[in-house]
Amino acid sequence: MRNINVAEVSVLPKAVAVKGMLLLNKDIQYELEGAVDNMYNFKYERAEKQFRSLGRRYPNHPLPYFLMGLSQWWKIVPTNIETKKYDEAFFAYMDSTIQIADKMYEDDEKNYEAAFFLAAAYGFTARLHSERSNWRKATVASKNALDFMEIAKAGNGLSPEFLFGEALFNYYSIWIHENYPFLRPVLAFFPDGDKRLGVRQLSYVANNGFYTGTEAKFFLMKIHANGDNLNEALKVSRDLALKYPDNAYFQRYYARLLFVNGQFSMAERVSLDILEKLDQKMPGYEAISGRYASYILAYINQNKYRDFEKAKAYYRNSIMFAEMTNERDSGYFVNSYLNLARISKQENDLSTAKRYYTVVLKASEKKSASYKEAKEFLKKNRKVK
Repeated sequence: MRNINVAEVSVLPKAVAVKGMLLLNKDIQYELEGAVDNMYNFKYERAEKQFRSLGRRYPNHPLPYFLMGLSQWWKIVPTNIETKKYDEAFFAYMDSTIQIADKMYEDDEKNYEAAFFLAAAYGFTARLHSERSNWRKATVASKNALDFMEIAKAGNGLSPEFLFGEALFNYYSIWIHENYPFLRPVLAFFPDGDKRLGVRQLSYVANNGFYTGTEAKFFLMKIHANGDNLNEALKVSRDLALKYPDNAYFQRYYARLLFVNGQFSMAERVSLDILEKLDQKMPGYEAISGRYASYILAYINQNKYRDFEKAKAYYRNSIMFAEMTNERDSGYFVNSYLNLARISKQENDLSTAKRYYTVVLKASEKKSASYKEAKEFLKKNRKVK
């Protein structure tokens, strides 16, 4: 993938003054570097203490409120966006960001920093509304984000921070159109995007952004993984996992990518670490992380070490974690039962195998290989009690 070139970054008019932009203040960035890293490493209290300190010094600037909102967002992410207990705080901080940035923008319509925060706050608000299926609110927030993104684009030449929103739009406007046909009527009101340009822009932001660099890597990791570019996804995931070893989301994503790439030794190491941190009740480590890690360890013990007792224990743990999050239709749940059935069949315990295959049959889609395997076994072993 080539680097983004200058022609792909809007050039700021010379008349625009950058003095006083807190977003671009190197002293503030130096001061906040540890706090931002703490946030992504799930040391929320340490991070938020510094964000609040910044807010006391700059009560009329959106940056500290936006960072506090972002911290709430990263408390939600590890739960696959399911938990709602941080929603109120998240929306409150993003609303404060919007109110303060809107005042800055009213005072000066060439305040591209204000436009950036308005685009960012509306964008994150739209993300959570869409996850909650609040489509009307998500659409309104998205439209506001795009309007201010267009204004903020004039600052692209100043900093990669300004480019982040445009990069996301360029990629996801096309991706959503391809993957969510029911939203196409809504997308008709938005400008056209460019997926390839979006990926190049995200790569640029990932390598150069201070506040948005990690967010850009987060999206790049998911884009590459979903686009069958697993090597690149693994590379980005490794960078995130090594820099933020206590980020449950990055760790489990890294473990999964290691696993699907056949790097079992490292996948085993990361998975064991995940379960240990879950036992310690570290922030962000919960049932979803446990399900990933347990399944990976079960598969490795079954197929690499041939330690069926350990494999069975880990598969049962994976099932338990899946049930805790009410995800009985997940691949981890079905395949855990499927492999338990196979182990039981291999051990000639047909009665137990039949019990496991019965679950597989009920939980699998009818056209799936697991459904066919379970149906065939049950048909052949009808007389087994």
